[in-house]
Amino acid sequence: MGTQPLKPAPTDETALDTVAVGRRIRALRKAAGMTLDALGEAVGTVPSQLSLLENGKREPKITMLMKIAKALGTTLDDLLTAEPLDRRAALELELVRAQQGPLYTSLGLPTVKVGPRLGTDVIEALLGLQNELSRRLDESLATPEEARRANTELRAEMRECNNYYPDLEAEAAKLLTAVGHSGGPLSHHDAADLAEHLGFSIRFVSDLPHSTRSVTDEVNKVIYLEQSTRPEHDPRSVLLQALARHQLGYGEPEDYADFLRQRVNTNYFAGALLMPERAAVDFLADAKKRREMAIEDLRDAFAVSYESAAHRFTNLATSHLDITCHFQKVHSSGILHKGYENDNVNFPADHTGAIEGQTVCRHWTSREVFDVPDKFRAFEQYTDTGAGTFWCTAITERHSTGEYSLSIGLPFEHVRWFRGRGTKHRSTSTCPDPSCCRKPPEALAKVWGGHAFPAARANTHLLAAMPEGAFPGVDDTEVYQFLARHSPEQT
Repeated sequence: MGTQPLKPAPTDETALDTVAVGRRIRALRKAAGMTLDALGEAVGTVPSQLSLLENGKREPKITMLMKIAKALGTTLDDLLTAEPLDRRAALELELVRAQQGPLYTSLGLPTVKVGPRLGTDVIEALLGLQNELSRRLDESLATPEEARRANTELRAEMRECNNYYPDLEAEAAKLLTAVGHSGGPLSHHDAADLAEHLGFSIRFVSDLPHSTRSVTDEVNKVIYLEQSTRPEHDPRSVLLQALARHQLGYGEPEDYADFLRQRVNTNYFAGALLMPERAAVDFLADAKKRREMAIEDLRDAFAVSYESAAHRFTNLATSHLDITCHFQKVHSSGILHKGYENDNVNFPADHTGAIEGQTVCRHWTSREVFDVPDKFRAFEQYTDTGAGTFWCTAITERHSTGEYSLSIGLPFEHVRWFRGRGTKHRSTSTCPDPSCCRKPPEALAKVWGGHAFPAARANTHLLAAMPEGAFPGVDDTEVYQFLARHSPEQT
């Protein structure tokens, strides 16, 4: 005996929504002033069967629906429409569906009978709780890929505007003028003046929550900073980022993309205060005229970190100096930590366009610099790539999380403006061709291929969801307990 063909399952468009139909029958019945007994008598069925139908627990036959429609003085089409009759009916339908959904079921809670005696405010409260719980679960389960997509979109926006934001520049200049800063580097005293101008006092503490760089108490107008002796820690930069958040009116981020955008803008604003636009452009323009441009000179002139100087260079280079460029921060393992480009360099990227976490070619300056014995001066190199020849200058810095290279690169056409253009170091990269640097040399592969079994260092954070919270990774309880310890008693 041959097997019978399976019937296709009903699609979303054709499947009957028994819950919606049932709630609509109940609403129309009550609007007509009919009891279950009266409707049952009119259509030839018992009230208990109609009750199951109205509660969405039984799928009615079309013939029965036609009888019900006739008894209620409406049409079959009107009975089958998905539109609730009024807001109350819509709320009831939403709550019934919510309680039948996987989220509510997973909680193991009893269901609430949705009937006329259940207050509208109670329904709204239950739905509010359900929606908030769903939102928080979605937030906690946000994957690293979602964060990477948000970061990729933001980097595209930065490239579109050449990483230059005139509104932030103008706001920073306005604030500097307000405290009488006439130009040049921003001193610690000037930074304190900015805080005072905005109504904040500064406190250095040794017990700052481990997940934070600063904590701002908006109630008592206090900014708490870490008491640190680490060389990479610049309290001015951290303070100015906190002031930038206040000045730009930022509250809790709406999502991870908003968090990233706020962070980029506050960092940009802090850089515009540390290295004011006019002074920094004049300094760079003079160096360009002398053909002696160097990131370390910008660093030294404004007493900032090399990384801050490199970022600031990318802000101003294209809009003010007609120089396209790229920036990289690369871990000693070869992993790209962050980057920016508007010179068409081919950063390694995944299928989403994200570059963070990708391995940089071994022959790029940002990798070669780790093997240079002289760590005092910048290392320069020309690299021939499929996208053209690029000249890059780089240094290495050691941080608490490891050693990183920081590099600024640009197309060959712009190298004439920079010190170090006479370097003899040259390399060739054919990445992403695996034969460039991904595959081991053939001689070594013949000896060790199939005979080497290393124990990989598993990075568990690669498997983790994005950190919870409006400010990802920040422990709110830890922050609030910190404030309770340091804030004056509230009256």
